[in-house]
Amino acid sequence: MAINAITVLLCDDHPMVRNGFKQLLQSVPDIEVVSEAETGEQAYQNYRKQKVDVIILDISMPGMGGLAAARHILEYDAKAKIMMLTMHDSQTYVVRALKIGVKGYLTKMAEPDELIKSVRLMDRGRPYIEASLAHDLAFANVSAESDLIDILSAREFEVFSALADGQSVKEISCLLHLSPKTVGVHRTNIMKKLHTDNLSDITRLAIRHGVIAA
Repeated sequence: MAINAITVLLCDDHPMVRNGFKQLLQSVPDIEVVSEAETGEQAYQNYRKQKVDVIILDISMPGMGGLAAARHILEYDAKAKIMMLTMHDSQTYVVRALKIGVKGYLTKMAEPDELIKSVRLMDRGRPYIEASLAHDLAFANVSAESDLIDILSAREFEVFSALADGQSVKEISCLLHLSPKTVGVHRTNIMKKLHTDNLSDITRLAIRHGVIAA
């Protein structure tokens, strides 16, 4: 590893995708991927064992997703520099990530050089949001429906996303390491906040705001 190289933890559940990003990052002399993970849980544990300069997380992964992993990492170390690298370009996800304390957001459709640029800037303590996403956020006309989703807490949003994806209370309790009773309480609170009566309405809201694919 080069002296003073920027150390990176790279987390993506697809080995081929992860290897491609690793090769891209290590094609320059000042960046070194020193830790890899396939799940959010593994990324969290890896960071506790070995702190790095920049953490790169995918959002959609089995088990603990990227947003939940970011929240846990930032609870452990508020100064951690985290960037989401994902297919999700929905404002809902960008806003959620920023509220958690994530400092970078880049889609996998971005130009390769942009990933390298973003890692270097984040290492210097500067936030980085892909230009098109930043533009959309700046000029977004937030609807009342968007406000509804925005009032969900971080944990409620995790449960909301899982419910919209068709997962049962038992599956969500295992996924988020919560008791089925706690998940049930979150589900009730979500439905009250979103003024919904059934899971079909939750799914429609999630699709409309890009939380899940149609």
